[in-house]
Amino acid sequence: MKKLKVIVVVAVLFITGCASQRPWYNALICSVAGGAAGAAIGGGAAGGREAGIGAGAGAVAGALLCAALTPQAVLDADGDGVPDSADKCPNTPVGVKVDATGCPLDSDRDGVTDDKDQCPGTPRGVKVNQLGCPEREPIVLKGVNFAYDSAELTQPSHAILDGVAKILTKHPDLKVTIAGHTDSMGTADYNEKLSRRRAESVMNYLISRGVKSVNLTAVGFGEEQPIASNDEVEGRAKNRRVELQPQE
Repeated sequence: MKKLKVIVVVAVLFITGCASQRPWYNALICSVAGGAAGAAIGGGAAGGREAGIGAGAGAVAGALLCAALTPQAVLDADGDGVPDSADKCPNTPVGVKVDATGCPLDSDRDGVTDDKDQCPGTPRGVKVNQLGCPEREPIVLKGVNFAYDSAELTQPSHAILDGVAKILTKHPDLKVTIAGHTDSMGTADYNEKLSRRRAESVMNYLISRGVKSVNLTAVGFGEEQPIASNDEVEGRAKNRRVELQPQE
């Protein structure tokens, strides 16, 4: 009986010691060692004619005990610290911070993850672009008009543009795009060229009032971006416009 107790203690210590090794080592060596230790337990316990049966049963018990004590390897393919079994965003790029589900963080909840957000801390509810920065709505220069079928500014337009020039000169680092638009009367090609000439006319006027030319870009969209129906006179009047679009 004393011999059996000694064998049991030695076997358990051997198994638990084996199970504390590296997982890859446990998977093969520890199971074999546990079986051998279990066989010793079985042999010591049974004795006599039943030694073989007892040894076999002990081997099975030892193997099961070793398997239970062996730590299971946790898979984390993308190395983000979240196991694959719980990772809702597998293949996260290395170094990207993730939440408990393994998905990239979006601290300001603007729909753009932190690793791509160029404007972190955006207030809740503010619309952002693909860079995570607030969208800048184009400013329609109301009252800026042109002579019929021409890029010549009307006289009342000068006073409005003078005010625009004062604002732009106070912000020398601000760059804007001047976009010209037309209604759908005439061909698309003609309208595109007319809208560009009108945008250039506004740009040249602002430059003459002290705005840096490098901060201004003129483009013409013609009839491509209507803001009202071209089926009515009022709608066509709204579509004939010039906008200022702050650049990113």
